[in-house]
Amino acid sequence: MLAWPLLLEAALLLIFGVVGASLSTVIGLFVPFTVMLLCFIMGLQIALVTKISRAEIRTTHITGIVTDIGIELGRLVYWSRADGQPRVVADRGRLRLLCMLAAAFFVGGVAGAFGFKHAGYGATVPLAIVLIALAIVPPIDDVRASIRRQQTDRIGSRDM
Repeated sequence: MLAWPLLLEAALLLIFGVVGASLSTVIGLFVPFTVMLLCFIMGLQIALVTKISRAEIRTTHITGIVTDIGIELGRLVYWSRADGQPRVVADRGRLRLLCMLAAAFFVGGVAGAFGFKHAGYGATVPLAIVLIALAIVPPIDDVRASIRRQQTDRIGSRDM
């Protein structure tokens, strides 16, 4: 179910990489079309991560992840002196995941800047192709299953 939006995201990223230079000259609503396309792609990515993580991971900005890291670190070092109060426990697995996500944001941002500096818009093409390769299998399976259902329905309606 989530593979279709991921495939759309990959296709849009591929379009951005292949024709980004041309799109950057097209002005729509006072901003280049490339900016609008990137905003849409980022919004789609945010929606996907929110859906996949059941709204546990906030990727709107790195600040959400850093805030969650701070919360978990606070829980890690918190020491409750009051008797009868529930113990505050940090979720170390979540803390590890959040730290890895923050590191991935940093590495991706630096790699993206270098990639754009050296390859321009085309730097996104290999990433889009990998994303398409990863996301294409479930939609192909969906299409095949739909075709099989239609064939089964046709065979069943002829037998009646």
